[in-house]
Amino acid sequence: MLSFWILVWICVCFLFLLIRTQRPKNFPPGPRPVPLFGNLFQLNITNPLKDFERLAERYGNVYSLYIGRRPAVILTGFKAVKEALVTKAADFSGRPQNLLVSDVTEGKGVIMVNYGPAWKEHRRFALMTLRNFGLGKQSMEDRILRETKHIVALLEKNVGGSINPQTLFHDAASNIIYLVLFGIRFDYEDNTHREFIQCFTENAKIANGPWGMIYDTLPIARGLPLPFKKALNNVEKLKHLATQMINKHKKTRVPGEPKNLVDCYLDEIDKATEGSSFSEAQLLMYALELHFAGTDTTSNTLLTAFFYLTTHPHVQEKCQQEIDEVLEGKASASYEDRHNMPYTQAVIHESQRIAITVPLSVPHCTTRDTEVMGYSIPKDTLIFPNLASVLSEEGQWKFPHEFNPANFLNDQGQFEKPEAFLPFSAGQKNWKRRSRVTKMRKSSIRARPSPRHTRGPVHIENTH
Repeated sequence: MLSFWILVWICVCFLFLLIRTQRPKNFPPGPRPVPLFGNLFQLNITNPLKDFERLAERYGNVYSLYIGRRPAVILTGFKAVKEALVTKAADFSGRPQNLLVSDVTEGKGVIMVNYGPAWKEHRRFALMTLRNFGLGKQSMEDRILRETKHIVALLEKNVGGSINPQTLFHDAASNIIYLVLFGIRFDYEDNTHREFIQCFTENAKIANGPWGMIYDTLPIARGLPLPFKKALNNVEKLKHLATQMINKHKKTRVPGEPKNLVDCYLDEIDKATEGSSFSEAQLLMYALELHFAGTDTTSNTLLTAFFYLTTHPHVQEKCQQEIDEVLEGKASASYEDRHNMPYTQAVIHESQRIAITVPLSVPHCTTRDTEVMGYSIPKDTLIFPNLASVLSEEGQWKFPHEFNPANFLNDQGQFEKPEAFLPFSAGQKNWKRRSRVTKMRKSSIRARPSPRHTRGPVHIENTH
């Protein structure tokens, strides 16, 4: 019997030697992976950010990990992230497949679609259509202001009681996106609306939690009835709900007279030629991705701002003083008023910075053999830009580890956006456009007097 177990042990050791992971030449350094499991056991799979920080201190700002047998490179700090995502954007613009976040989208939509003609076509459509239907325009302001009335009504209804601010912000953000996508809004207690929010919230927790990491690391476990199955089931439920909404929408749509994003997309399908990537199957996932991404990021940022304004009443007071001075009795602010509200702008951006809503960005992969910070990165290598490290990097921020609007104010009290402000990642085109906007803003601010501060604080009740 003893000889049998010795033989088994020898066979296991031999197998491990055969499948031992070999790092490519000049590949970034990193901890030694365990065969089959990679570096899974060396990370806190509930929240690996502290481990990433520790590994960067040991191996440098560009280091490697193995997700199972798949190599991945972690980019830490502004310099490494900018070189990869801006300077060499085309080399790092791929999207890895065979991960939970890519499998749930089934290769459709735009966020996890691999770099290529279909991605370019859909990205161009999204930017053009979202601009036409609100971004930076009066129509978007109107949608937001109308939704704030519903928020105020709900708060007034619950005076003396309690309300979950996270649920409130999810509801509000989601409804504004419904309006852009379909031209409709739901009552906060509507069953369809509640199902959307529940599925989005559950999937975000699964994808960013330990079960998402286990799914990505151990393909052999994907057939087991483990919690990540819930994410796949939720997507089927979301697809069913979205299909019903699209089919209902078709009955009232007037072709060629689009009133929202879905109308525009259906018009693109109608005029699509052979080889076009526009289809109803794509529309389904496209709408779901835009809905999920916009709802989750917006609500989490608002929740962070709510928390820090509650715990920093002096920041509340300064914001209220500035807003009162600029509005001069107007009932509501407009998007253009931001130019006269440097402190309020700084508070909004500081809330985004400290929220770290997307700490590792969306997973990237290399589209060809390339280099970053002197290391060789083969084609199809997983890339994780550690945006959390950029948003709290020493030397990039005046107060990297605390909530302080001064991070976005210069010595004259004017609003300035540091280069390291990358709450949702970066890209070459975005970077060039952002540089132009920054230059225009600086020249505009120089010609504008600073607002006075006169009024007292606004009080936010703790309703959670």
